[in-house]
Amino acid sequence: MESKIKILNEKLAQAYLGGGQDKIEKQHQKKKLTARERLMYLLDEGSFEEIGALVTHRTTDFNMENQIFYGDGVVTGYGTVNGRLSYVFAQDFTVIGGSLSETNAEKICKIMDLALKVGAPIIGLNDSGGARIQEGVRSLGGYADIFYKNVQSSGVIPQLSAIMGPCAGGAVYSPAMTDFTIMVENTSYMFVTGPNVVKTVTNEQVTSEELGGASTHATKSGVAHKTASNDIACLDDIKKLLSYLPQNNKETPALIPFKLQDEIRDELSNIVPLDANKPYDMHKVVSGIIDVDSFYEIHKDYAENIIVGFARLGGRSIGIVANQPQFLAGVLDVNSSKKAARFVRFCDAFNIPLLVLEDVPGFLPGTDQEWNGIIVHGAKLLYAFSEATVPRVTVITRKAYGGAYDVMNSKHIGADMNFAWPSAEIAVMGAKGAAEIIFKREIKSAENPEAKWKEKEAEYASHFANPFSATQRGFIDEVILPKETRRKLIKAFSMLENKEVTKPDRKHGNIPL
Repeated sequence: MESKIKILNEKLAQAYLGGGQDKIEKQHQKKKLTARERLMYLLDEGSFEEIGALVTHRTTDFNMENQIFYGDGVVTGYGTVNGRLSYVFAQDFTVIGGSLSETNAEKICKIMDLALKVGAPIIGLNDSGGARIQEGVRSLGGYADIFYKNVQSSGVIPQLSAIMGPCAGGAVYSPAMTDFTIMVENTSYMFVTGPNVVKTVTNEQVTSEELGGASTHATKSGVAHKTASNDIACLDDIKKLLSYLPQNNKETPALIPFKLQDEIRDELSNIVPLDANKPYDMHKVVSGIIDVDSFYEIHKDYAENIIVGFARLGGRSIGIVANQPQFLAGVLDVNSSKKAARFVRFCDAFNIPLLVLEDVPGFLPGTDQEWNGIIVHGAKLLYAFSEATVPRVTVITRKAYGGAYDVMNSKHIGADMNFAWPSAEIAVMGAKGAAEIIFKREIKSAENPEAKWKEKEAEYASHFANPFSATQRGFIDEVILPKETRRKLIKAFSMLENKEVTKPDRKHGNIPL
């Protein structure tokens, strides 16, 4: 028996070395951790249980029988993150560039199947040169198997992706179908076709970083939900993100013990300027409402005219969607609509209540927006809110104009509670533009058109630039003092805790994609 145990230990030692000590050192020289080092940091100490450590590929073409490594370029298994069961896979770049083989894909799929059966999050750490070319269509089939399981798991268990090195070609589609993607700055990139192909086809000169680096995807494409300065920061982000999420779609996020005390926040009374055209930072409103330092922003650098992220309110995990008057006056446009819609659908899938903070002057006008489909993209956000069955509460801090008022979780599309501050303005459009249309003839025939315009603007504003008309009709449940917002919201979400909605019997809706 001892001789057999010795053989086992030798094989495991080889597996733990991955591609060998020289490859490990090269990984460290790039300021990257190895696959195993990443998993050891991510998971609670001593909790990792590896599955498939001694798997090897079955390829003999192109002398591949001389490149046999235990584990075959991916480390898979399960463990706990802050005490919570999680399934993990980490691609090992030290083994044939972390390339995906048939057996490599089988290992990943096995872990994904277990996660789905048990109902626990799946975390993928991506660092791979792509499909293993020597295996041809078998490696491509492996990718497709993973894609299919991503879709089956969507909305059932949280799926998190970290891009910690190369991720190119077909490899990009699995992270794209997971719930959140975090990229490491300067060492990771994602693209369907690389710089060389781009140059050949379009004659564009572009670097890997410019084409698909962390900054590019965090600011331009929106593919990356967050970026991290290094591997450790990336793994810390995953841990924090998980803390706001439930294990699966049948559970709710953990509720931190909380006792209602003096929840008055006087600082909220001085945030919205008296001048309706003056910007302010909606982050200050968020900070004044939520539990201290609990906001975890998603897509921070993309579509900055809307804010989305997780927070805790009275110990409860919530999702926040908020217009940001500091950028484009908080209007809705193509990118902000997509950003918010995806976030809303995630929260709804995983039983996370939604808080909407509204200050929106409308949709962004212009040919660029219309030609890029603002109609269908704006409809995505409208659809997402209308479809959501989780507790939904809206607070209008200032402007709520036009169709954007409807879209931003209005009472008409199923919001449970709608509050407004006294500074709220709920109307079809701003007073200036409305007066110009309604009183056009009167203004034109006046001795002093400018003075008449201002007079009529004030008249319209007195009728609609306030929350009371909407309150009288029941579209707003209560006009509240800003300083009381936190207390009102804590009680509202507590009241809505056992909300149930019966949905129509259908296979699925047809969201405007």
